[in-house]
Amino acid sequence: MSVLVVGLSHASAQVPTLERAVVPADALPKLLRDLQLCDDVAGSFVLSTCNRVEVYAEVGRFHGGVAAICELLARHSGLPETELRGSAYVYYEDRAAQHLLAVACGLESMVVGESQILGQVREAVRVARQLGTLSRELSDVSRLAQRAGRRAQAETGIGAAGQNLVTLGLDLAVGRLGGPADPAGPLRGVRVLVVGAGAMSSLAVATAARQGAAQIVVANRTRGRAERLAARYGASVTSLAELPADIAAADVVIACTGAAGHVVTRAAVAAAAGARNAGSGRAAALVLLDLALPRDIEASVGELPGVALIDLAAMGAAGGGVGHSGPAGPAGAASEDVAAVRQIVAEELAAYARADRAASVAPTVVALRAKAATVVESELARLERRLAGLDARTRREVAQAMGRVADKLLHGPTVRVKELAGSPGAGSYEDALRVLFELEQDAVESLIRPEAGWPAGPEEEAAP
Repeated sequence: MSVLVVGLSHASAQVPTLERAVVPADALPKLLRDLQLCDDVAGSFVLSTCNRVEVYAEVGRFHGGVAAICELLARHSGLPETELRGSAYVYYEDRAAQHLLAVACGLESMVVGESQILGQVREAVRVARQLGTLSRELSDVSRLAQRAGRRAQAETGIGAAGQNLVTLGLDLAVGRLGGPADPAGPLRGVRVLVVGAGAMSSLAVATAARQGAAQIVVANRTRGRAERLAARYGASVTSLAELPADIAAADVVIACTGAAGHVVTRAAVAAAAGARNAGSGRAAALVLLDLALPRDIEASVGELPGVALIDLAAMGAAGGGVGHSGPAGPAGAASEDVAAVRQIVAEELAAYARADRAASVAPTVVALRAKAATVVESELARLERRLAGLDARTRREVAQAMGRVADKLLHGPTVRVKELAGSPGAGSYEDALRVLFELEQDAVESLIRPEAGWPAGPEEEAAP
């Protein structure tokens, strides 16, 4: 079995394609269960964020796995499979693991170094584990990715600038409002309306409060969630039914709800802009920031007079972050930090590969020691028959001596083969050990296959 990833992101697809490829949150469990029913898929999890949709799977065959994932992703998202394949990327085995580690470290984000992606990876793994679709191999690789992500944040300055999609979007919004930014806080005097109360909306409220917004209002379909979020930052709460009036009273509207359709329509914004301008006697600037995928705000609102729309496509064009190979820009991390994180990814992958290769020779080592123990026991039994008069103490001393001889003879070869497991051509050393000591392949494989009738062991929870 090998790890495979099939995905689309801001680096491979245009926003209209990407938003059509999104699998709604309530459809993710069905997608994971359908993947689990495929012959070539042994486990899977789905990473779905505002700028990427990726399916990670443990597969038995490369082509069969790719075909199954593309077919199901197209079916559950509604994006035609031919169009999906035209924008998707596929990574396999070591390259798939490297990609996941790079994603978790923020190297593949629209804003390089943003730390929200690490929590999103952790949540994707949690959901798969809860649904029973997380295989042992995927659990190990995802745990490795989370460790690399934590190291990147702790050991480098990649996240020191604190940039993320929210801060990038608000930087652009302040620029669209006109007038010099207040050094005491970019949003001082600015009225902010946040539509949604999920993780990204919570970050938006926290950022607006930190940047000195004059007023923050939270609108959400579930009022209780909005009230809990607002209470943490001294914000007020409104309902989605009051959006036109609340938009009219705001300077910046931030939307990120995860809804399937538009939450903020052209008609609502047109009415709000009209009321706003009539009340002020001038065309007051109104900036809408859409952080959702699929989009929360109808794209045509940007055509309205006095209204500026900033969406993921605009942020991608302005971000200047690292995609797959580009240089870091103003919204990305410094090049030395990117290099340091790439070194962390390389170190973690190398250590994982060494451990994996060392583990692969373990059954051969165990089989060798088991054969030696069998030979010792057989010789002791033969000695018992020939020297029936041996007292218990002598018999015990002879048994211990024979055991020590076997251990000493095997110590060098077994230690050396484990050391060589991490080197090129490691498989040949293991093969040589089997040939030299005449180990049956079935005896080795019996130590790999789980015993029939035993339940699978519980997956270890990933470290927070």
